[in-house]
Amino acid sequence: MKIQYNKLWKILIDKEMNKVDLIKSAKISTSSMAKLSKNMYVRMDVLMKIAETLDCKIEDLFETIEEE
Repeated sequence: MKIQYNKLWKILIDKEMNKVDLIKSAKISTSSMAKLSKNMYVRMDVLMKIAETLDCKIEDLFETIEEE
């Protein structure tokens, strides 16, 4: 299984935020943002900070897909 954060990017667009805004407001590291950008796994606490900042549920940020 792979993870995709396309839902997160859509939320950012809808809220007129960019990645730097999210880093600052959620107080996450640039390395965590780099992992998100590459669809890599990040720690649960990072996802919780993002969800709280964007006022959404964790499951609203990502989806899992079958590997080919």
